[in-house]
Amino acid sequence: MFVFERTLEGVQEAFLDQAVNAANLGAAAAGGLSLWSLFLQAAIVVKLVMMGLVVSSVIVWAIIFDKIVPIRRVNRQASDFEERFWAGGSLEDLYESDGAKPIHPMAAVFGAAMGEWRRSSRITGIDLVHGGVQDRVNRAMSITITREMDRLNRWLIFVATIGPVAPFIGLFGTVWGIMHAFGSIAAMHNTNLSVVAPGISEALFATAIGLVTAIPAVIAYNVIGNSLGVFEDRLDAFGTEFAAILSRQSEERG
Repeated sequence: MFVFERTLEGVQEAFLDQAVNAANLGAAAAGGLSLWSLFLQAAIVVKLVMMGLVVSSVIVWAIIFDKIVPIRRVNRQASDFEERFWAGGSLEDLYESDGAKPIHPMAAVFGAAMGEWRRSSRITGIDLVHGGVQDRVNRAMSITITREMDRLNRWLIFVATIGPVAPFIGLFGTVWGIMHAFGSIAAMHNTNLSVVAPGISEALFATAIGLVTAIPAVIAYNVIGNSLGVFEDRLDAFGTEFAAILSRQSEERG
């Protein structure tokens, strides 16, 4: 009978300990595990990691919006320009209206080629077919396409870098936070969940921020990079077609 009573008392104490631990954990979760409190309670290194990731995320989103609008605009401008180009009007008139002072990439490519061809055609006694004019026109268009694409790709390297790097930065914050949490546990000589959970939560919060930063960056880089690649192919195709037209006109004049 005595043994049974002692066993019953032990079970009751275990249940009481679990109840206390659960209550402590619930109180910690209710009052101390909000996102803001996790940031405030984190170690200084983890805080720096979190702030760096948040700043990087803001910059990434700024670049995303800065790229989406220009890409749509240059595609729309290119479509309008191609309609007028293939309408059969005078290339000289089109150069004066769009090519001389281009405001979008396709007009810049047209203006570079047309300008070089006009300058070459004014040279007295030049052979437009065999005088190297076509090579200069092609080179002018190639340089212009490269320059315009460099302008459109500006700052995209930051998005390409943050995408794969951000999770590792967050993981570094998590590892550091867990080290700090275990150090605090060892100092307190207490392994209750109410003591362990906040430190682990702070550490994992850094990884969560890293993923939130990286996922949009990776998606945006792939989408924007593909859109810019398609637009560059469009400029190359236009340049090839326009070079053929200028070559034919050179042969007719020659």
